Amino acid sequence: MGVASGANSCAKEMAIRRRIANIYNKREEDFPSLRKYNDYLEEVEDMTFNLIDGIDVAAIEAKIAKYQEENAEQIVNSRARKAEEFAAALRASQYVAQADPVDVGAGPSTQAVSLANQGQYAPAAVPGGLMQPRPTGMAPQPIPIGAPSGPMQGNATEDENMKLQAERAARAGGWTIELSKRRAIEEAYSSLWI
Repeated sequence: MGVASGANSCAKEMAIRRRIANIYNKREEDFPSLRKYNDYLEEVEDMTFNLIDGIDVAAIEAKIAKYQEENAEQIVNSRARKAEEFAAALRASQYVAQADPVDVGAGPSTQAVSLANQGQYAPAAVPGGLMQPRPTGMAPQPIPIGAPSGPMQGNATEDENMKLQAERAARAGGWTIELSKRRAIEEAYSSLWI
């Protein structure tokens, strides 16, 4: 019961914080001084904390409704600005992901783009201001020592190669040909009544 109530309180807190952040969405540049911005953030956090703990909920909800009514245009503009910034960042990351390293130019930027395209780590920002998306997928894996370089081994035919792969797969799963033969024989003889 403690775990479920903890999860419920966490979900409740997240929902309240998301709701408050959508209403009280001013930024530092919207204030004349850093002090005013910090006071605004402290007031918002106090209201959020009180809503989570259920302290003076009716008065806080009335204050939120009044703020929404008085600042409706600012709230909508701030949401639109946030959506535009997100869309611009998404376009920039898609452009970098599709960029050909030869077209970007020489230097560290080219190396970072080629590393990102290979799925290896590349810093998010490199000298020159080029933004990189975080790598996704797996990096190229090393070939084990003694492993064949291609699908065919030596002069083996494709059928022999498939049979060898099936045998290796069975062994990797804990099965061998001898084990499967012995099991088949045991099952056949166990059905006989002597």
